[in-house]
Amino acid sequence: MLDYTAEAAVYDRTRGGVPRAEAAAAAVRGLLPADARRLLDLACGTGIVTERLGRPGLQVMGVDAAFGMAARAAERLPGRVVLGDGTRLPFAAGAFDAVSAVWLLHLLPDVEPVLAECARVLRPGGVLLATVDKDAGHNVGSDIDAVFAPYLRPHASDEFELVCAAAGRHGLRTVAETVFPGHGQGRSPRTVAAALRAGRYVSRVAAVGPDLEALAGAVESLPDPDGPRPEPRFRLVALQRF
Repeated sequence: MLDYTAEAAVYDRTRGGVPRAEAAAAAVRGLLPADARRLLDLACGTGIVTERLGRPGLQVMGVDAAFGMAARAAERLPGRVVLGDGTRLPFAAGAFDAVSAVWLLHLLPDVEPVLAECARVLRPGGVLLATVDKDAGHNVGSDIDAVFAPYLRPHASDEFELVCAAAGRHGLRTVAETVFPGHGQGRSPRTVAAALRAGRYVSRVAAVGPDLEALAGAVESLPDPDGPRPEPRFRLVALQRF
């Protein structure tokens, strides 16, 4: 996994910046219950999405396990960001009406401990809003995807069916979903090759060493290497605690 403390300095710039963050925040707000008063943004990263989740009457908190990420988020949301592990959240049971987890589950080798903690800190009737099938959202049928195909991992930890099954074991049930665009993430072959070499596709690509370099080289040699391909589409689900 990437060192997200080190990654904090470039994260916003390399992940679509404000346009992508605004699209993600709008999707979360669209599935957020009207009566929600306390929201925890889990793995809040730099806080670029977190700061856009607020609305009148809603208190938003952020938590992240990486010090560098939490420090940047705290600059955006003073006094409302804590350092914490998603498997041992530093909050009381039933403390929140909603928890958001955007672009987190695909990074985890096992989603169940985090889903269990989300269920614990949710009040009965509260909702978890989480992205699923994240890496699949990047498959837009482009020439880059065709080159990637032989190197993809066979299964993702955030596959919808897997997440639903694990969530169900902790009293969470899917009640709604939506999709939103990854604005600014229509990547070019050259930027994808650089991201591969920087280790930013570890959840999606199984290749390592010479195979990884071969993949990066094949992507980089595609026509129009600086032309952005279509933007990804991300899936967000609402899981209610019963």
